[in-house]
Amino acid sequence: MASADKVAIVTGAGSGIGRAAALALLREGYAVALAGRRKDMLEAVAREAQPGARTLVVPTDVADPASIRALFARTKEAFGRLDVLFNNAGIGAPAVPLEDLSYEQWKAVVDTNLTGSFICTQEAFKIMKSQQPRDPARWPIPPPSTPSPA
Repeated sequence: MASADKVAIVTGAGSGIGRAAALALLREGYAVALAGRRKDMLEAVAREAQPGARTLVVPTDVADPASIRALFARTKEAFGRLDVLFNNAGIGAPAVPLEDLSYEQWKAVVDTNLTGSFICTQEAFKIMKSQQPRDPARWPIPPPSTPSPA
């Protein structure tokens, strides 16, 4: 399958590594759903793409499962498939001593960095396992072979 037929979602696409990854995928001909919390930053990345690049700006909070589900639904509706998930969105905790870090601050990091990536991966698998073409040797991933008794 040519890159021009492939679709990617990049979370945290408005800045840093996510921005760079999104622009690289766009240069390779991928259609890219740009996900992140700041719509203006996502729109700026879309404007940086080459003329004719296929982008979809989807403001998304990966700490919110409903927001994640909406991202994947909009991507499938717009492009019909998904080939790459670049799980990049993340936040850091404030630079404070551990004993001063509040539960709410800790939970925000876990919800964004761990739970958000997990739910994004689940949603990506749902789309990828239902589409064609796919590599039949890899879906579902076969169990490891067990050595035969000697």
